[in-house]
Formats: sequence, structure tokens, C-alpha cells
Amino acid sequence: MKVISCLVALLGSAAAFAPSQQGVKSVAVNGLTDGGLGDMPGFTAPFKGFDPLGLATLGSDSTLAWFRAAELKHSRVAMLATTGYLVQGAGIHFPGQLSSDVSFESLSTMKPLDAWDAIPEGGRNQIIFTIFLAELISESKPVHYTKGGDYPTIVFPPVNFMPEDAAKAKIQQSRELNNGRLAMIAIISFCAAANIPGSVPALIGNPMF
Repeated sequence: MKVISCLVALLGSAAAFAPSQQGVKSVAVNGLTDGGLGDMPGFTAPFKGFDPLGLATLGSDSTLAWFRAAELKHSRVAMLATTGYLVQGAGIHFPGQLSSDVSFESLSTMKPLDAWDAIPEGGRNQIIFTIFLAELISESKPVHYTKGGDYPTIVFPPVNFMPEDAAKAKIQQSRELNNGRLAMIAIISFCAAANIPGSVPALIGNPMF
């Protein structure tokens, strides 16, 4: 679990939205169908333009850029968290000791949320600090994304998976967002099932929860 949490920190800003990403375009009054959002990655079926609260038109272009960056980061963290939950639940682990009195094998026998509680406090603090540091680095660019700068990218290592072709790049960005949206639903469902018995019917009786 500690390894997965570290990956969340190190990859908290990730691949498809690479440095070539330009600032957010202006949103027209009917931005959901006229330019604006319709030109942004992630505007895809089956919920094209799903924005029942009208958040996309709340505020300025900078506000929209902040919303998109927040969605992007939460998507990436959720994808890693979902993968980590499944790996932990399957009992897959590293060999050796996490600390002097906690082995990776012992953590693998626990439910994922219980494994986090079993990590020594010093280890949890290191993970939280690493996440904070990665977030600080991603937000401390010369030109912030709310001012027209690039969206957050990988902190370490600085890998760029972005295709050169603009159309292919937009498809890849949309795939990342859609996978991330599904992962956000998945991880919140996992947490609900682990803490509120019977709250997720499809997961009732699963030993991971």
C-alpha cells in the first residue's frame, strides 16, 4: 500500500496532458455545443457535455482551467488508487520488510484500508509529505495553468507520452479523462463498500471489502 501511495505522489501529475498542451479556449455562452468545451478533450460520448450544475460556465477561463486541472489530477490519483486497491486485495506484495516490525506480506493479508492503518506513523507521514512535495512542484510553474500555462505533467520522472499528431493527442487525452472518471467512481465505490456494509450491492460478500 505504501508503494502505491508513493506512486500516487510521484505520478500525481501524469502523461497525456504533456507540455505541448495549450491554454484553455474561451467558452461561449452556449459553450457546451459552440466551441469552448466542445473543443476540449473529454467532451465525448456517452455523456457528452454532462454538466448539470453549469460549472463549466461558472467564472472565467481561468476558473475552467482550474476545474480541468482538478479533474485531471483526481482522475490520475483515482486510477492509481483503484489499481493499488485491486493489487492489495489480490495479495500481491513486495518481499521483505516495510519497517522493523511490519512486513509487506503481513500487509497483503489485510484489507487495503486496514493496511494503510497498519503502516507506522512515520511511514504515513513520509507518504503525505511526498504527495505534498509533488503537488507543490506541479503548481509552481513559471506560468500557471490558470494563466495560460501548461496543465500539470509528470513530476518524476519527466516522461512525455504525447503523440506529435494533434488529433491523436486529443484522443489520448480524452481516453485518459474517461478512464479517470470511471476510476473515480470505482475508488469511491470501494471505499463505500469497505466502510458501509451493503452500500454497493455488486461488492457484497467480496473479501476485499
